Amino acid sequence: MAKIIVKNQTIKTLSKNGVDYICITDIARQKNAIEPKDVVKNWLRSKNTLEYLGLWEQLNNPNFKGVEFDPLLKEAGSNAFTMSPTRWVEVTHTPF
Repeated sequence: MAKIIVKNQTIKTLSKNGVDYICITDIARQKNAIEPKDVVKNWLRSKNTLEYLGLWEQLNNPNFKGVEFDPLLKEAGSNAFTMSPTRWVEVTHTPF
């Protein structure tokens, strides 16, 4: 696993099947070193974030469950809406 340094913060990277990934939890530590998972969960609550992720999945994931995604997008941004990486993977059948 390779690493890059951004603003004195180490960010892990991973290359899998020719695709490079970065650790968003490491990036989130820039905002909240104690609870970076909360930063990620708040980012995932945004309607803009879900629109981006949904589009990426439509273009790159033949197993993407668009029907299951639609209710998430409708709820995104509301005060009661919550999202986690685990829930995203379970609902949309995103591999990783």
